[in-house]
Amino acid sequence: MSSALPGSRDLPASRHDLSTYWGRVKHSADIADPRTLFTSSAGLEHAKSIITEYKQGKIREMTPELWKAKKIVDSTLHPDTGEPVLLPFRMSSFVISNLIVTGGMLTPNLSTAGTIGWQVANQSLNVAINFSNANKSTPMSTSSIVKSYFVAVGASCGVAVGLNSIVPRLKRLSPATRTTLGRLVPFAAVASAGVLNVFLMRGEEIRQGINVYPAESEAAKKKREEANQPLEPIGKSQKAATVAVGETAISRVLNATPIMVVPPLILVRLQQTQWLKSRPRMVMPVNLGLILTTSLFALPLALAAFPQRQAIKATSLEKEFWEKGGEDGLVEFNRGL
Repeated sequence: MSSALPGSRDLPASRHDLSTYWGRVKHSADIADPRTLFTSSAGLEHAKSIITEYKQGKIREMTPELWKAKKIVDSTLHPDTGEPVLLPFRMSSFVISNLIVTGGMLTPNLSTAGTIGWQVANQSLNVAINFSNANKSTPMSTSSIVKSYFVAVGASCGVAVGLNSIVPRLKRLSPATRTTLGRLVPFAAVASAGVLNVFLMRGEEIRQGINVYPAESEAAKKKREEANQPLEPIGKSQKAATVAVGETAISRVLNATPIMVVPPLILVRLQQTQWLKSRPRMVMPVNLGLILTTSLFALPLALAAFPQRQAIKATSLEKEFWEKGGEDGLVEFNRGL
């Protein structure tokens, strides 16, 4: 992200109004734009260089080229480390990376082995994404990552296999209702294990706290930039970490809900039509098309539920921060994605 590049002068957070939900949706659509994945190493370095020039005062005004560079940098670099996030685990790759595993999980009439296999694949991807995009001010040990991975995999497989065995036994329900419920089993497994996965993978943040910063007025920000001083953290807060991780977990459920619910319900209806009955080989392409279309719309809507750069009252954190708030008594922190 551009905040990790050298220079004391901050770029505008976005060309969109991040105080509104729809402004954050537009901003999230920029971050999740798959076209940024095609940026070459030279293109990334060029984007970083002109942003650095702006932050160092060599470029005075935002231009279309600078906005494009910011979009590339924000979707590629981690805001805490300034290093590129591994390509398959960036938010701009989220839809593509999840397409195959989601299609696998939502395949009709999966065997138990298939259910377990796709749940393992999904949680493996979730662990990699959560780790790659977490707040990096509090490192996580390898042993904690491994432990969290196996607990999340066990939870998702347990829920999926358990519900798959229960649904057919609901004899009081009609066959059509049982079929619909069976198609929703992957959603229950993904939603429950997804929340658990986020809390496990980012548990170290809650235990140790994450960096918080004083909110700045425009005048204070300009004064600091003119003195060529970076914005320094005022400490680590466990309560801020709990808010950051909790909001991230909620956003993951919000993202999974339409993707794991809408396509299977539509597919159940389509499979009752004569067109799809006479073309069974089209079930998989239709399923993937439904998942892709839903994912493209759902991801920005879910990411925008909460600001990535979160601002809260210092008095809602530990007592040590009560007198350290910036403008309007607020402090800020990176929520992570």
